[in-house]
Amino acid sequence: MADAPGAPGTGAAWTTGGKEGFGTATGAASKVWFTLGQGISHEIYYPTVDVANVQDLQYVVSDGAGFTRLERDHTTKQLVLTDPRSLSYRQINTATDGRYRITKTHTADPARSTVLIQTRFEVLSGGPLQLYALYNPSLNNSGMGDTGATSGGQLVASDGPVSSALASSTGFVKATSGYSGTASDGYVDLSGDHVLGAQYDSASTPGNLVQLGQIPVGTDTTFTLALGFGGDRGAASANASASLAGGFAAADTAYRSGWSGYLSSLAAVPRSITGAGLTTQYNVALMTLKAHEDKTYPGANVASLTNPWGEAKDANTTGDCGYHAVWSRDLYQVSTAQIAAGDSAAADRSVDYLFTVQQRPDGSFPQNTRLDGTNCWTSLQMDEVAFPIVLAWQLGRFDAGMWGKVKKSADFLVAHGPSTPQERWEENGGYSPSTIAAEIAGLICAADVAERNGDTASAARYRETADRWQAQVNAWTFTTSGPLGDGRYFHRIDGNGAPNDGQNVFLQNGGGNHDERAIIDAGFLDLVRLGVKPAADPEVAASLPEVDSTLKVDTPNGPMWYRYNHDGYGETASGGPYTGAGVGRLWPLLTGERGEYELANGRPATTHLSAMAASANPGFLIPEQVWDRQSAGGFTFGEGTGAATPLAWSMAQFVRLAHSIDAGAPVETPSVVKQRYSAACTGVSTKFTVNATTSWGQNIFVVGDRPELGAWNPANAVPLSSVGYPLWTVNVTLPKGTAFRYKYIRKEGGAVTWESGADRVGAASSGCTSAVNDTWRP
Repeated sequence: MADAPGAPGTGAAWTTGGKEGFGTATGAASKVWFTLGQGISHEIYYPTVDVANVQDLQYVVSDGAGFTRLERDHTTKQLVLTDPRSLSYRQINTATDGRYRITKTHTADPARSTVLIQTRFEVLSGGPLQLYALYNPSLNNSGMGDTGATSGGQLVASDGPVSSALASSTGFVKATSGYSGTASDGYVDLSGDHVLGAQYDSASTPGNLVQLGQIPVGTDTTFTLALGFGGDRGAASANASASLAGGFAAADTAYRSGWSGYLSSLAAVPRSITGAGLTTQYNVALMTLKAHEDKTYPGANVASLTNPWGEAKDANTTGDCGYHAVWSRDLYQVSTAQIAAGDSAAADRSVDYLFTVQQRPDGSFPQNTRLDGTNCWTSLQMDEVAFPIVLAWQLGRFDAGMWGKVKKSADFLVAHGPSTPQERWEENGGYSPSTIAAEIAGLICAADVAERNGDTASAARYRETADRWQAQVNAWTFTTSGPLGDGRYFHRIDGNGAPNDGQNVFLQNGGGNHDERAIIDAGFLDLVRLGVKPAADPEVAASLPEVDSTLKVDTPNGPMWYRYNHDGYGETASGGPYTGAGVGRLWPLLTGERGEYELANGRPATTHLSAMAASANPGFLIPEQVWDRQSAGGFTFGEGTGAATPLAWSMAQFVRLAHSIDAGAPVETPSVVKQRYSAACTGVSTKFTVNATTSWGQNIFVVGDRPELGAWNPANAVPLSSVGYPLWTVNVTLPKGTAFRYKYIRKEGGAVTWESGADRVGAASSGCTSAVNDTWRP
């Protein structure tokens, strides 16, 4: 028995986040998830969706004398969804020189944790060729702790609680285990003289293991490769052997039946989908959402079975969660789509997971976690505290047990909001329109749950806080002196709730340092989508020209939007992977959010639905980001990048938009929130804010042409509060739809000083709240 030298080998990495296909069986007996990209197998997860175990698995072709070629690098590639009602994918890779073709059909054995790859190898020209399976395990979330061996004709490997076994229905002619990049690496050996010389029966020192097995082939050979997993090598080997014994056809038939049965259990496909010929896209989206749920921790859906730009990520240790972690915000997006599609049971499991596993004793929720609830990233995002409350309300979870948990989170919002350490893009803190929208919706939903449980005091406190924040959101986040457009718009985030003070914001993804008024995103649309502002709110509408002129790109697939300007989260300018600084690209989910806003205003959103569908790859997976300019560097304008594909949030947004189009309005909008802040208000609560420096004994007032503003009589002027000095504020309720003129005055004893300049002009919108933000004119 020869033990491989060269441990631990070269450093390990993961693969690109741009997956072309993926799959898992629907039942819990098979706890394995496979991903596909670049014509090969990428990360495979076992026993949970947050444990990656494979860097890649691919074939190597050699003529034994003149060449040795990796399947990934030397073929033209085609990917096909073989069943419109199953996550069943086939990869067809043809040699660039036309000498051979490799056709692979993938499935997961529903009865056990084995991935099966039915393979047809065809020699198209040039005589006999040799075929090898090249397996690069990265067991237990790390590429640097694996050991391996040849055992019973299989290549087995292990790292702690995870083991794998690679087997072929034909057996292996030769097999070896070694360390990546060293002389014991079978691929390195084979590449040298195109003959596999040294064979090592074991690689017993932990390191970056590489395993290579030669498969006997002729000019047209079909066989099955099995990669089994288990808690030890014996269990993994038993799974691979049993799956091979059962045969690919039987496993694949059961696999497809599971997915078809799941789709049959759901609500009817929306007319917006069937009428546009998008049924397969819709079904894949729903299957994607289900496939991201773990089978050991029910209700825990990871954001994506990917590690964005994983090829540039260190895989030597277990520290990087990638996107295989649980965010309560993403889980809310997934669950609201599942509710609309008729899978409320899945959403109920997610609510139970959120409030049982993720909720902290103080009522907060972490930025994200591994499946067992331990922190992955460590910040706090207040929208992620609010969304679980909204989801519980949407599911009618009003029982006393749930109320006790909801109360903790609602109390946390009251105590710590509305400012947030991070908003939904996870990079900056302050007053965020999207976060505040979620917080208000969460409090109003919590108030309803409180009232149903007899806690009228908490209900009143939540509503009072929500109403106050709803009245002030414009004053905190709507600038009237911005450098974009006419200067009047919601900006992305404000550090101190003073949207005209020009405070700088440092974008923590390499985007640089900028005046916060110059950074805009479309997160304020959540104010409408969550019912916090009426659909036709004038400040929301006034912000759209700046959003579209700054963030919108008309791609070949339809309109797409950036997260925000100066975003650094994306490929570098030359197309290299993001490693801390880059150029933010377009996000298809934002197209869906804009579509929901358009629907709320009675306008069509079919263009937005079609654009989202068109951004999907041949595997019908909708990406996190798409390329934002003319095709270059291997990227296609309007199609996915090396970020996360699929992103569960993107797939959920597509499903939810489709149902919203059929409903004629956003289906996620909590009715209890919309009812409170829609046309039911009798006037417009207008918040006046002015930056004015005063001396002791001086006070600031507002006076104008309306009776509510004192009818130009200084004696009846409205006093402003100096609590936020030098900002002076007051809320005045004005009749809807009225224009008004006003100025500020300073009073000291009996003396009155008017600010200089012409009368200021304002308007009480058709919504329930508005704001003006001014600076005293000496």
